[in-house]
Amino acid sequence: MIQPTVSLIIPAFDEAGYLPRYLPTVLASLRLFEEHTCQVGEVIVVDNASTDATAAVAEQLGARVVREPQRGIGRARNTGARAALGEYLVFVDADVEFPLGGVRDIVDTLRPGLCVGGAIPPEYEPNRAGTRLLVAAWAAYRRRFGGAQGVCQFATREAFGTVRGYREDMFMSEDVEFFARLTRLGAAHQHPVTHLTHLRVRPSNRRFERWPSWRIWWWCNPITANLARTSPRFWRHWYDTTVR
Repeated sequence: MIQPTVSLIIPAFDEAGYLPRYLPTVLASLRLFEEHTCQVGEVIVVDNASTDATAAVAEQLGARVVREPQRGIGRARNTGARAALGEYLVFVDADVEFPLGGVRDIVDTLRPGLCVGGAIPPEYEPNRAGTRLLVAAWAAYRRRFGGAQGVCQFATREAFGTVRGYREDMFMSEDVEFFARLTRLGAAHQHPVTHLTHLRVRPSNRRFERWPSWRIWWWCNPITANLARTSPRFWRHWYDTTVR
């Protein structure tokens, strides 16, 4: 068996309806990387206690499926990382359109050993003015304070292990907290994180389109996102009644 160079890890809870649209974009990016480099990679879907056909759909589309029975996106990402064989780890949300050159550019960025990891920025395309304003506010917040959302983050296996992955006791902003630790690690070793700003990942608009604007603003602003991050009760709607 040829050792994979890169592992793309996708946490998934009840994503059977979205995987047929978005998972092929990840697989296509990996195929392009393999064709151009004669190396191999893998796509791992972590079935996080789904109640639908998430696992079956992922396998049919060509991903390797591992299961994490305890709900939590940080835990699911860590489970995928433990199962991964690649030297480089890429974490992608299940409802994200991935850029065709994404895998190639991530590996090219990590291979020289000059950075510990990074992210591809998201590009949301909400239809309503209120949610477009929220997206702009988050973009300004990240420009001011740094950080990166978990829609697409990547790291070397060594760096991921050094910072001990994602916190499994956090139910919100675990991706921002992880990236902050990764950033500090890079700064300490003069191998800073990088943002591949020439690329974009495009998440679905499912919450933007189905939740009223007031609810989007209340739950998705930077202040609320940092409240009671370790409380499963406070964030139960995000896991138990999230839009699918």
